[in-house]
Amino acid sequence: MCKAMTVALLLSAPLGLHANVETPDVYEPVAPTIDQARANILIARQLQFTHFRDLGISDELSGDVFDAYLDYLDGQRIYLSQDDIAKFDKIRTQLGSALKTGQLQPGFDIYNLVQQRIIERLQFALETIDKGIDTLDFSANESILVDRSKADWESNAKALDDLWVKRIKNAVLAQRLNGAEDEAIVETLRRRYEGQLKRAYQARSEDAFQAYMNAFTGMWDPHTSYFSPRTSENFNINMSLSLEGIGAVLQSDNEYTKVVRLVPGGPASKQGQLEPADRIVSVAQEDEKPVNVIGWRLDEVVDLIRGPRNSTVTLEVIPANASDETITETIAIKRDEVKLEEQSASKDTIRLERGGKEYTIGVITIPTFYADFQAMQAGDPNYKSTTRDVRNLIAELEADGVDGLVMDLRNNGGGALHEANDLVGLFIDKGPTVQIRNANNDVQVLNDEDPSVAYDGPLVVLTNRMSASASEIFAGAIQDYGRGLVVGSQTFGKGTVQAVRPLNHGQLKITQSKFYRVSGGSTQHKGVIPDIEIPSRIDKTRIGEDALDHALPWDQIEAVPHTRYFDFSGIIDELRKRHEERFSTNPEFSLLQQEIDFLTKQRATDSVSLNLEERRAEHEQIERTRLTIANARRELKGQTPFESLEDLEDWQDQQAADLNSTDEELDFVIREGGHIMADMLDLDNRMASILDPQQFAAQSPAAAVTR
Repeated sequence: MCKAMTVALLLSAPLGLHANVETPDVYEPVAPTIDQARANILIARQLQFTHFRDLGISDELSGDVFDAYLDYLDGQRIYLSQDDIAKFDKIRTQLGSALKTGQLQPGFDIYNLVQQRIIERLQFALETIDKGIDTLDFSANESILVDRSKADWESNAKALDDLWVKRIKNAVLAQRLNGAEDEAIVETLRRRYEGQLKRAYQARSEDAFQAYMNAFTGMWDPHTSYFSPRTSENFNINMSLSLEGIGAVLQSDNEYTKVVRLVPGGPASKQGQLEPADRIVSVAQEDEKPVNVIGWRLDEVVDLIRGPRNSTVTLEVIPANASDETITETIAIKRDEVKLEEQSASKDTIRLERGGKEYTIGVITIPTFYADFQAMQAGDPNYKSTTRDVRNLIAELEADGVDGLVMDLRNNGGGALHEANDLVGLFIDKGPTVQIRNANNDVQVLNDEDPSVAYDGPLVVLTNRMSASASEIFAGAIQDYGRGLVVGSQTFGKGTVQAVRPLNHGQLKITQSKFYRVSGGSTQHKGVIPDIEIPSRIDKTRIGEDALDHALPWDQIEAVPHTRYFDFSGIIDELRKRHEERFSTNPEFSLLQQEIDFLTKQRATDSVSLNLEERRAEHEQIERTRLTIANARRELKGQTPFESLEDLEDWQDQQAADLNSTDEELDFVIREGGHIMADMLDLDNRMASILDPQQFAAQSPAAAVTR
């Protein structure tokens, strides 16, 4: 008998339920299909022969797949015990050979056990609530881990019972401190657990297969993934623009649905409360009761969020910066379609003084790299694109007599690659913009062939952690050419290219290439490091390529010949010094640092107290800090401070409801970009035309600065 078949038989034994739990229903174990087995074999072949990473299917990989699969199914280690995991010791190193040959039963047996344990835990939680939350002791000196993803597995079912009592206490405490009455708390928790229980009973074969395949494909890199036929449907209609419409890109994150990014110009982006890395707990339609979506499939959460234009959907989310998963926020968003014009580049100006001279600085904000492909293919000479719009905006700003230009790429998650290439071309005469290397080490170089230049003056590019992909290509090229300075924070580090391959059953999105800068370094993993750094509220440990498991590493290839227009080494130290002096005296930057310190402290909290008095004191301190920071910011703007946190939250709700009430003022990070530009002009009058060939000779790649 082959090893894979032996594994399947070993795992086919009945798996018993917890003795103290009576199930109102019977869980029907799911089983693999022939189509899934065939798709599995195709996936294994594609991964081994076409993925950028050369990774064989070995015993070591089998163990990693096993661990990743358990993390996918029970990421917080709240359902399985050490006793459960011991059942699978024999097959830990055998999954690889089974996956190569389409033997899926081992993965399905693991999935079925987890579903049974989920049912037991939820039934235990409901029984505990039914005994009355007033019987829970909140006077003991107890605490609970906030994040259990790295914790040891509990030893057995009894230890899991104790853990779940603590989890229920934590949930009750969080809601009591937010002002909820016990009756409402019980109703909320019962609805949550009953909803999750219902989902567990409704598990499908496709759920197990997709989870298992994604644990497998994730070994190669985090952007390689399997889409079931239903998920493929959503992918093919471009989920990011068709969530009719909150305008958010979502993905599964263990039992949660997580916000990956917001679509610029979309309802969620305009509303202002939803953030990347927020996790969705429940979804409510108009005035209906919320539906708990923990444990739901991504496609079903998407279906729930979609709805008629101008209707309202309410999301309950665990904020990205929450110190505890029981801390949630409710966000109401009016659905609308995401229009291309709302993602378009826009302009503004700043006037600043330096050395007795007034400078006018142009600002162009680019939310995404877009192109109206339909109009382009139809031959419309006036089709919209990032490059076309920016060229027009530059002409308008130059007509206004701007002395310098700030390009704002913060929160720009990328888009059309050719637009990044063409946009670089507006600022250089001609030359390479990016290199693309495939798994066979073949390198393709994209070039700007157009010698015309839209703007030859000094340039600052603003970035943050959410600047990704095409944004990184543009920022990296500007930096490599010495065409301008990059200011802000380290970018995301998404420097890979994926292709979608059809299978007999679903689709495989697979990484096949990597981006490299003209200087030779990849944008992958490391991103673009700014020349002058501005601190950010975004948590780099949670958001970014280097925060993802199995991300492809940074590396470099040979540089390609390119011009280096300006050597900033003579002024960069003075620019940084002036920036730091402003940072130390500017009250807005001081407030930003206070916020960052507060959020860092919150994120560093590894456990929370289950003692009511201690927890109340912690809660009140957090609320006071939030109110203090909000009021300090209002006072800077000459606005009346809030008297209480309730007033602040009411104001936030009012702002969220009125999409036209967004602050039109240029934010202080853009203004700081303008100050850095004014400093550049003040320190070196050659900045007036960086592209003047009489001042700056082209350099070979050997002489160019490689970052």
